[in-house]
Amino acid sequence: MRFHTALFLRIFLLVALLGLAAFLLFGKMPYNALFAIFVSALCLIELYFYTKNRTLVYDKTILSILHEDFSSNLPENYQSGNYANLYTLYETMRKRQHELSSRDFVFTSILDNVDTAILILKKSEGDWTVFLMNDYFSRLFGAPKFRNWQHLREKIPSFAQILEESDFAEMKSSAEIRVEEGELQTFSIQTSKTQSFEDLYYVVLLDSIQKVIERKEKQAWVNLMNVISHELMNSLTPIQSLSQSLNDLVKDETPDADDLDDIREGLSTILNRSNHLKFFVENYRRLTMLPTPIKKPININQLLKECLQVMSPILKQDGISVENNVNVISAVDLDAQQMEQVFINLITNSILALKDKNEKKIYLESWTEPNRLFVAISDTGKGIEKEIRDKIFLPFFTTRKDGAGIGLTLSKNIVEAHGGYLSYAPRDGRTEFLVCLMIS
Repeated sequence: MRFHTALFLRIFLLVALLGLAAFLLFGKMPYNALFAIFVSALCLIELYFYTKNRTLVYDKTILSILHEDFSSNLPENYQSGNYANLYTLYETMRKRQHELSSRDFVFTSILDNVDTAILILKKSEGDWTVFLMNDYFSRLFGAPKFRNWQHLREKIPSFAQILEESDFAEMKSSAEIRVEEGELQTFSIQTSKTQSFEDLYYVVLLDSIQKVIERKEKQAWVNLMNVISHELMNSLTPIQSLSQSLNDLVKDETPDADDLDDIREGLSTILNRSNHLKFFVENYRRLTMLPTPIKKPININQLLKECLQVMSPILKQDGISVENNVNVISAVDLDAQQMEQVFINLITNSILALKDKNEKKIYLESWTEPNRLFVAISDTGKGIEKEIRDKIFLPFFTTRKDGAGIGLTLSKNIVEAHGGYLSYAPRDGRTEFLVCLMIS
């Protein structure tokens, strides 16, 4: 029976009994009236406990939901009848809480397995608390997973001072932090803020500078060894195979004409692969034995004009137009010969990129920022595929059959030896290489 029907019947019975008691009382039947009143009182008490027990189920269930306590299961007979909606609400919230708990567990596991120190602070009602600290942060600083910011502040005062002096602002810089009473160590620190409803979250990422350098050096060595191994095996494998074949042929004291042709062909192949290895080693030496730049005040405008004059026959032959908007007022301290090689390499790459294009145009631009000069060389070529953009500066990496794969690497090394950097980025539908040089 539904709750409303049962409640209505109880109230109707109570009113009827009270009416009967009044009728008996006025009919001068006091004992019968007292009995009717007594029965009415019993019905009233039963009605009270009936409604209390019914509402108690709602109270307990709502409190369980509010406190996220889903340890108990509602009886299955609640799926229909008076408690059907309550049962649906409870089961829905329980499933959602389990999903959130599983998601939190997965995210926490991921953060705990990241080799970066991560700390997330939460600001609620004006005070900062530690919302999350991953295992790497805890191990790095020897700090338990505090929830109180003041406790963490006492444990790592140099770290807390950096955040407080910045007023918990967003930053991306390096900082010196003392680790467990030891010496100061330099860390890369990056912070960000995010607002969620009434709470503010402050995310801090810390990486040891030494660790970052070691990781990049290791990756660079792995890439270099892969390239060197590839080049060596491409030459040594056929040389070894041909040497074995030639050794078998010369064992015959009187080789015939076909054997002699095979010997000549094999020796020619060995010579070609040997020359390729020699060329490879010489290029490697060029990369590793780059001389220190001999800097002198150089007019960049004139240097680029001379580079374009050197390349003008090829530019005219391929029908390529050049828009030169470089206008650098003051002289720059450079090694003219080395920087000329950089600009010629970049212009040559643009020429090759425009080989099969209808619109053939190269753009040269320059601009200055405080203590920095930028020279951009871009073209309307096909661009560089996303898959290989992170490899174009690797030694000996090339997509051309006749390429040595050292042009961009050598150019990058030269620019870095001048205290600047060389980078690539697509811009406005064009392929652009950017040379940044330090100026005073």
